[in-house]
Amino acid sequence: MSTVDSFGAKGTLEVAGTEYEIFRIDRVPGYEKLPFSLKVLLENLLRTEDGANVTKAQIEALGGWNPDAEPDTEIQFTPARVVMQDFTGVPCIVDLATMREAVTALGGDPNRINPLSPAEMVIDHSVIADLFGTPNALERNVEIEYERNGERYQFLRWGQTAFDDFKVVPPGTGIVHQVNIEHLAKVVYDREVTVGGDRVLRAYPDTCVGTDSHTTMVNGLGVLGWGVGGIEAEAAMLGQPVSMLIPRVVGFRLSGEIPAGVTATDVVLTITDMLRKHGVVGKFVEFYGAGVGSVPLANRATIGNMSPEFGSTAAIFPIDDVTLDYLRLTGRSEQAVALVEAYAKEQSLWHDAANEPSYSEYLELDLGTVVPSIAGPKRPQDRILLSEAKEQFERDILHYTSSEVSHSIVDLDSRHSFPASDPGIAPGDEDHETREVVISSGAPHVASKPVRVTTPEGEAYLLDNGAVTLAAITSCTNTSNPSVMIAAGLLAKKAVDRGLRRKPWVKTTLGPGSKVVTDYYEKSGLDKALEGLDFYTVGYGCTICIGNSGPLIDEVSAAINEHDLAVTAVLSGNRNFEGRISPDVKMNYLASPPLVVAYALAGSMHFDFETDPLGRDRDGNDVYLRDIWPSPEEVQEIIDSSISREQFIKQYATVFDGDERWRTLPTPTGPVFEWNEESTYVRKPPYFDGMTMELTPVRDIVGARVMATLGDSVTTDHISPAGNIKLGTPAAQYLTAHGVAQRDFNSYGSRRGNHEVMIRGTFANIRLKNLLVSAVNDGAVVEGGYTRDFTQPGGPQAFIYDACQNYREAGIPLVVLGGKEYGSGSSRDWAAKGTSLLGVKAVITESFERIHRSNLIGMGVVPLQFPAGESWASLGLDGTEVISITGLEQLNAGVTPRTVHVVAEPSEFSPEGKETVEFDAVVRIDTPGEADYYRNGGILQYVLRSLVD
Repeated sequence: MSTVDSFGAKGTLEVAGTEYEIFRIDRVPGYEKLPFSLKVLLENLLRTEDGANVTKAQIEALGGWNPDAEPDTEIQFTPARVVMQDFTGVPCIVDLATMREAVTALGGDPNRINPLSPAEMVIDHSVIADLFGTPNALERNVEIEYERNGERYQFLRWGQTAFDDFKVVPPGTGIVHQVNIEHLAKVVYDREVTVGGDRVLRAYPDTCVGTDSHTTMVNGLGVLGWGVGGIEAEAAMLGQPVSMLIPRVVGFRLSGEIPAGVTATDVVLTITDMLRKHGVVGKFVEFYGAGVGSVPLANRATIGNMSPEFGSTAAIFPIDDVTLDYLRLTGRSEQAVALVEAYAKEQSLWHDAANEPSYSEYLELDLGTVVPSIAGPKRPQDRILLSEAKEQFERDILHYTSSEVSHSIVDLDSRHSFPASDPGIAPGDEDHETREVVISSGAPHVASKPVRVTTPEGEAYLLDNGAVTLAAITSCTNTSNPSVMIAAGLLAKKAVDRGLRRKPWVKTTLGPGSKVVTDYYEKSGLDKALEGLDFYTVGYGCTICIGNSGPLIDEVSAAINEHDLAVTAVLSGNRNFEGRISPDVKMNYLASPPLVVAYALAGSMHFDFETDPLGRDRDGNDVYLRDIWPSPEEVQEIIDSSISREQFIKQYATVFDGDERWRTLPTPTGPVFEWNEESTYVRKPPYFDGMTMELTPVRDIVGARVMATLGDSVTTDHISPAGNIKLGTPAAQYLTAHGVAQRDFNSYGSRRGNHEVMIRGTFANIRLKNLLVSAVNDGAVVEGGYTRDFTQPGGPQAFIYDACQNYREAGIPLVVLGGKEYGSGSSRDWAAKGTSLLGVKAVITESFERIHRSNLIGMGVVPLQFPAGESWASLGLDGTEVISITGLEQLNAGVTPRTVHVVAEPSEFSPEGKETVEFDAVVRIDTPGEADYYRNGGILQYVLRSLVD
């Protein structure tokens, strides 16, 4: 707790008869011109000032913030709480359990390993959409979830009892970010603290860090928070502040109103496109202006959710009446709402459209100019106007097919009973001719020959490149937004009423973000409409957006793999990276929930919603999307009649209790976890093996080999294990050797508590392109987790894990060479943990995304950047070199070098005539705190030593 109050900021605030201790930001000169987000940080520093980690100089620097300056002042941010999902949360609890043992071994008290900041976990990443399209899909998927994850869930129940201030929201409840905004977030936190031996009730802004990059969804509620790596979250739980530079803040003015026919999803895709083009990596984005008051809270949350997609640290809205109305709707107490209003107004945190703060940069969007959009086929920032989607698809498809031919999907009939013959025929047609479309792209092409597929029922259809094989209403981005969820239900109702059906090759799933969604669907009757198109609820969790899509329709999957078809998925999510959604699907598109329904009816990306009918009604009339698209008035009428405060109160009254399955799980007891050496889910990691209280000096990297040469936009999905575990891979071989049948492999995410599985899956994404491998494949690009093993004669192609084991046995360190935006995407801690455990000592790229760069340091891997304007290719590197890096040893003297010298010498595997390359790489250890972590070998080792001292 704070022991210093240099500015006399400590004061009191009385609300409805209750007195709270607060720290007044108006005591700091310059506060009045700060953006909302920096005012929150200013209060944080005032409250945690101790003269050591948080100093008067830091507070003065924040109060005197220069919006035009580049960030250069380090501050220590102490979040009010930590929020986790189970994929990233399980390793956190595994590490905490391991730290208890390590503390004991170093002579410390294991009970000191306890969350000092409240930590909340929502189990939402484990349910897989194995079953779909049937009334029992939800029940069976949950049953399978418990069968697969029993060990993990027992471990988490142990953690809930063993650690103080750690709560778990059981499976089948909702998606972490939706549960966060609907229940966990307070906006203004109130908590009793001990000050001078007395207990004091203190009020302060609710802030959080989360182990999921979309933690920023809570920004829509006026809560400052963002995603961090699991290792950084663990440190925050243990009382370590988050080291950061005072950021630049981008002011984003909103004006106008969303026009009819445009959804919140369209708005957020537009904003994502604008901000990614502008460049906001490492910055705060803050929305302001007169238009803010007309943006519903659900839309604010949708925008905040996509912050990682445009690259900002946070994307926040200020507190106003819209915030208060949402808190009331979602069941918060009147005392809590009154505290939020009184505190925000007292602390100048209340939105005042007439008072414009200072910002580093400015953007503006007239909401009235937004048009319907989708994004894809592999990045969320690649926005496509819906009116141009067909044309853009026909250009993109050429990059995903094995030969340069155009492809089309035939025009398909939408009757209730599909004919056992080529589709595309109208009732009464006898010729059974299909309509082929030849795409003109400036070069001669021929139409493809669609594959004939027969269902188990004997029906037949033609499947081709571009077919929509998965249509999913999923992800916290949109399932938290009633306007788009109800629009999807209304569109489904109108489609069913006109006699339309989903196409038979489309797997359809519905994954509500909380049970409140189910409540208002049932109250409005829209659940039956969605089920009429086979959009049955498959689970309350992230499902499709994180790759838990389960298998596609059997005959569809078989046709895709036999004929190498480039099929598509359409989902209402926030992530569509290559290889993420389904191993069978090459192209993924983000769209609003109603458009997901529309694409399930269309069945293909080779479709123009303006000119192509979705099908024919029972009278044989063409039905177009415009005929069934719901109006804003229809949507609002359902919202007003079907959503109430009582629904939220009811659903969240027992949010931590769980169902009978959860309550009857056998739960281990005791302060120290008893590891099961036979477990393939939860194992003690090796991070602290051999650790002593004395620091091991930092050493220069000598004689390193290149593990991978990678291009631009390599995401944490490419690096970190995610999705299904493919037969024949090192991870599958490990599980098979431990008696696990293929049907029980589960996903990488579910096995994040087992480092043996995870390191075998690191850099093993099926779409990873390691260009180092091309040399042994006649220059062809090879996809998958492969490298060259330079410990073997000829440097043959090998699985990355296998090669890394050989390098480890030979005592050879490794480096990775990358391009721009390395490590973008989710804040996956295993992208850094796996990198470290494979033996990588340095990653050299053109640029990093913020979270992954920080996580690499947290695992003892040094992030370096090529000189400005240079890349590994422009410098003449090809990955066959032997690399040495000197200058790192300056860190032992407390000096963080700005650059280090890199020498890349040709090896016996290098092309003849290749010369030595030398350059100075920029050291991306950006703060003194990060330097401390690196000197200690990682952030966990740093924390452990500080707790034992």
